[in-house]
Amino acid sequence: MTEAGSVVFVVDDDPSVRRAIKRLVKSVGLQVELFGSAQEFLRSERPNAPSCLVLDIRLPGISGLDLQRELPAANIHIPIIFITAHGDIPMTVRAMKAGAVEFLTKPFRDQDLLDAIHFALERDYSRRLQEAEVAKLRDRYELLTPREREVLPLVVSGLPSKQIADAIGATEATVKVHRSQLMRKMGANSVADLVRMAEKMEIPVLSKS
Repeated sequence: MTEAGSVVFVVDDDPSVRRAIKRLVKSVGLQVELFGSAQEFLRSERPNAPSCLVLDIRLPGISGLDLQRELPAANIHIPIIFITAHGDIPMTVRAMKAGAVEFLTKPFRDQDLLDAIHFALERDYSRRLQEAEVAKLRDRYELLTPREREVLPLVVSGLPSKQIADAIGATEATVKVHRSQLMRKMGANSVADLVRMAEKMEIPVLSKS
C-alpha cells in the first residue's frame, strides 16, 4: 500500500512523549496528530484516511482501555497500539483480546513502534478497501428487482433453474432471464463470482438439504 495521506493519532498526557513520537513518526513521512486526553481525541474531527491510534494506558479522565471499549460504540474503527510505563500481564491480555495491534512498555525501541504503526496502517487500509468493495456491491444489489433478489440466494445456493422455478412459482425460462439479469447487474462473470459477492454482503446461502 502507499502510506501517503495516512495519519497516526497519538494520545498521551506526557507532552515530552507526544513530541518524541511526533518526531519519530514524521521522520518516516507520516502525518501525526497529538492529543493530551481521550476526551480531546473523541472531540476531534478525524480525516477520512488510513489511520491508527498510539494510545497510553493511563490518562486523565477516560483511560486508554476504556477508550478502546468506547470507540466501537462511537462507530470509530481504528487499530490501536498501546504504550504504557505501568503495564502488567492482565492489562496486556485485556487489550489484545479487545483487538489491540500491539502493547509496548515504555521505554520501547523506536523500530518496534514504527513496525507496529506500519502494520496497523496496513490493517486499516485493507479494512477500508473491503468496506468500499461491499458498499459498491450493495449499490449494485439495490438495482435488482424484488424477483431478482429472491432468485439470488437460490442461485448462489447451487440450485438449478428448474428447482428455482418450482421454489418461486415461475417458469424455468423466466428464472433463466432473472439469473442472466442479476448476473449482469451485479457484474458477476460466473456463479462462483456471485457466491463471493453474496458472502461479502452477508446474504444467507440456503441449504440444499
